[in-house]
Amino acid sequence: MKAIIIENCGGPEALVYRGWEKPAPKSGEALVKLDAIGLNFIDVYHRTGLYPQPRPFIPGMEAAGVVEAVAPGVTEVSAGDRVAYAMQPGAYAEYAAVPAWKLVKVPEGVSAEQAAAAMLQGMTAHYLTTSVYPLKAGETALIHAAAGGVGLLLIQMVKRIGARGIGTVSTEAKAELAREAGADEIILYTQQDFEQETRRLTGGKGAQVVYDSVGKDTFLKSLSSLAPRGMMALFGQSSGPVASFDPALLAQKGSLFLTRPSLAQYAATREELLWRAGDLFNWIKSGELKLRIEKTFPLRDAAEAHRQLEGRKTTGKVLLLP
Repeated sequence: MKAIIIENCGGPEALVYRGWEKPAPKSGEALVKLDAIGLNFIDVYHRTGLYPQPRPFIPGMEAAGVVEAVAPGVTEVSAGDRVAYAMQPGAYAEYAAVPAWKLVKVPEGVSAEQAAAAMLQGMTAHYLTTSVYPLKAGETALIHAAAGGVGLLLIQMVKRIGARGIGTVSTEAKAELAREAGADEIILYTQQDFEQETRRLTGGKGAQVVYDSVGKDTFLKSLSSLAPRGMMALFGQSSGPVASFDPALLAQKGSLFLTRPSLAQYAATREELLWRAGDLFNWIKSGELKLRIEKTFPLRDAAEAHRQLEGRKTTGKVLLLP
């Protein structure tokens, strides 16, 4: 089979498209012929070595396809099932051997592209709004990178709950996308101080929660944008890791809560996985949740896809097609 291989961490050029041995499903696994692969910022962290992986390795944490074979004893899926998964390395390939408990059956009415676009980013938005900080109607959420893949889904889920969504974006074009998704207010952080604007828009009170995937560039101002006893959910670091700080800062800024969550811990059981993915697929089928699949690239062009993602030239979701 063909796959993207990383032998040495580095820039996008580290993504090498070449032949690789087709995997065979081991105990508890299913072999999936992949039809669509999701591109996510965690793939960049793996490529650069920020999140180290044993090398050589196939990157990619999310995909959808059709089960080709299952190991003896597997009961969760069968050959021929349309499935999707997230948080399992090795997706940048034509085939992947995946633990069967991580595979979710894709219902009729949801395409492989939609499933691959929804699993990682959609379940991230789901756990952030239902579990990390269970948002309530009438509360305010500040959402950074609001025109990105997770951002656009977060806005829709925030509005679905009946809460107020304030999004930060870099350009007017991205602002329009966030408005279309349902954002109540947009802050152009290239022109406005988002901390001051959040305070103004909330009558000086601050937001109950900040969903921040940016990290270093936004961290301190995000804390200052919170209401007393508010929650800072730092779920990514696209601008780099946050510097060390004294936890007393959280008390000084209003007895704040800070968490650094990961989907792996919020979809750690099959029951939780099926709950989150099931909600997503139901909302997609009903039209309640709209996915923006902005670009698709052939798998061989994964390096260019990474360049565009890192250069902030993408909005919504980017897919790789084997």
